[in-house]
Amino acid sequence: MAVGIIIIILVVAVFVIFAITAYIVGMFNSLIRLKNNIKKSWANINVLLKQRSDELPKLINSVKGYMTHEKNTLVKLTKARTSMLNAKTMSQKADADNAISSALKTIFAVAENYPNLKANENFMQLQNRISGLENELADRREFYNDSVNTYNIRIHSFPDMIIAGRMKYKDEDMFKVSEEDIKDVEVNF
Repeated sequence: MAVGIIIIILVVAVFVIFAITAYIVGMFNSLIRLKNNIKKSWANINVLLKQRSDELPKLINSVKGYMTHEKNTLVKLTKARTSMLNAKTMSQKADADNAISSALKTIFAVAENYPNLKANENFMQLQNRISGLENELADRREFYNDSVNTYNIRIHSFPDMIIAGRMKYKDEDMFKVSEEDIKDVEVNF
């Protein structure tokens, strides 16, 4: 009878050890998946930023002749695009992205002053294309922030924080909008 109790205790101990190990492995894999989702969502943002950067020279060229008085806006857009192409970190790309979005808002608002430009088919196609990219970027930024939020919550929640601490996982930064992007675009007629 004593041998039977020892076998039952050993089976229960093995089962408990197996369950704890499976839970820890699951937690570890879940944290890895969250971390990789952040990387994937940032890569998706990068794809759209690249597409937008590729479209900007066409937009600038189509409005140059019409917007001689708004040369400063075109210069800002060109500088912001150059900053985007030269950005190395996520923070630098986010800053350049904010600058491009701000300049694009101004260009589209100022275009209202130029009926011939608004009627130009190439400009309208580019405006629609870039507006579509801006909407996709907004969606991707939201997904990125959701991924970062979920990850940040998990690495601070017990018992995940134990595994995250051993893996040296730190908080990820959310994609933030600059104060300038929140302001309304001023258009002087």
